Amino acid sequence: QVQLVESGGGLVQPGGSLRLSCAVSRSLYSYVAMGWYRQAPGKQRELVAILTSGGSTNYADPVKGRFTIYSDNAKNTVSLQMNSLKPEDTAVYYCNVITFGDRQQFWGQGTQVTVSS
Repeated sequence: QVQLVESGGGLVQPGGSLRLSCAVSRSLYSYVAMGWYRQAPGKQRELVAILTSGGSTNYADPVKGRFTIYSDNAKNTVSLQMNSLKPEDTAVYYCNVITFGDRQQFWGQGTQVTVSS
């Protein structure tokens, strides 16, 4: 069983920055893709950013140029650097990984990000 534990959420003012981290219990080389999703109240969960095993990244249009996803294979962590935060970025953020082969997905428990003055 794969375990993912997110950290780094909190309350930040508009224009501020936060860095989310996801500690993964298994080597990152086990996964074809790693990503961050978010879910705001009353809305569906949506993709924020994804990082493939080949090193490619993809971002949702609302966060392009502001968020950066990256990994540390030595520490088995996937992080999301969020800059120039806006109130509309307020959501619970979830870490996700997809395995090679059977494409199993695993999720973290989520971390709350609130952008408010």
